[in-house]
Amino acid sequence: MYSRCLVCSTPFEPNETLAHVPLGRRLAFDPARGRLWVVCRTCKRWSLVPLEERWEALEGLERITRDRARLLSKTDNIALYRSGNLDIVRVGKADLAEEAWWRYGRELTSRREQYKRLSLAGSVAAAAAMVGGWATGGMALIGVWFLWGNAPDALVDGARWLRFGGAAWRGRQECPRCGHVFQSLRYRDRSGFGLFPGDEPGRLDMVYRCPQCGHYRDGGLRLTGLEAERTLRRTLAYHHFAGASERRVVSATRLIQEAGTPKDLMRIVVKDGRRLGDLQRTGAVALEIAANESTEQHLLELELAELEAHWRREEELAGIIDGELTPLPMLETLRRKVAGQG
Repeated sequence: MYSRCLVCSTPFEPNETLAHVPLGRRLAFDPARGRLWVVCRTCKRWSLVPLEERWEALEGLERITRDRARLLSKTDNIALYRSGNLDIVRVGKADLAEEAWWRYGRELTSRREQYKRLSLAGSVAAAAAMVGGWATGGMALIGVWFLWGNAPDALVDGARWLRFGGAAWRGRQECPRCGHVFQSLRYRDRSGFGLFPGDEPGRLDMVYRCPQCGHYRDGGLRLTGLEAERTLRRTLAYHHFAGASERRVVSATRLIQEAGTPKDLMRIVVKDGRRLGDLQRTGAVALEIAANESTEQHLLELELAELEAHWRREEELAGIIDGELTPLPMLETLRRKVAGQG
């Protein structure tokens, strides 16, 4: 069982309701597809619970929502319950747009409200400082203008830095053309991050132009696979720190639905290669949702592959035990006794 959020690393708080998943104050589950998530109260992201710890918890959540929990709100396919100090999201036969709204739309609109509060707090602080400056005669007009124009943004930027830090990626890579060594990618340079289709379907590569030789496609920095995936998700969360309106989130989920799948959306948005700074706002929001969905789908595919391999091993072992290690006449005698035939 994870003890921290897989996205922002915030520790999950304990709950007193579900013994099989004792961490997390908000859980989401889909009984039809056998999925269970712990929802982070800080970043609002959903972390998929490992398969081996999922089934008994799913049964427990179904009993709780049926017998003990109080219904808080409900749509045709998704319901929110509360039992003790635990909030439970039950996902039914929701389409992609509806499920994406519950998983990401609420987070993005919550970011928007937080951004507004931070901006307001910055404006109030700036106003107080200006009043004090004027009263003491220690602030000139140019100082008043500068403080009023920059204080709200400074407070927001500080909060964003505390959440994400200053670097989207740290490591060590050399430009294949000139040997320039990259050690970090800064969020402030994110508009220049290039996004290209990766070798695997639904995966994107991230590239950055070399500041020394200027090469981009066949030089510079290129992140691939899981490294690119993690960096892209962090960068998009940073990029959309101000959140998005409900209308824009609905438009973004419709884009994904029209594309067919999150992987198709990523391919359509990026095409043969696009800079992050060139993406339209709605397309960038849709890309963040699709990137998270694609990551989870990849994890589920790995789980299925592991399950199939485990099943094949168990089948082979069962065949050896039943057919080779157990004498067949003895096995037939046992079968007859069980069937009551002698």
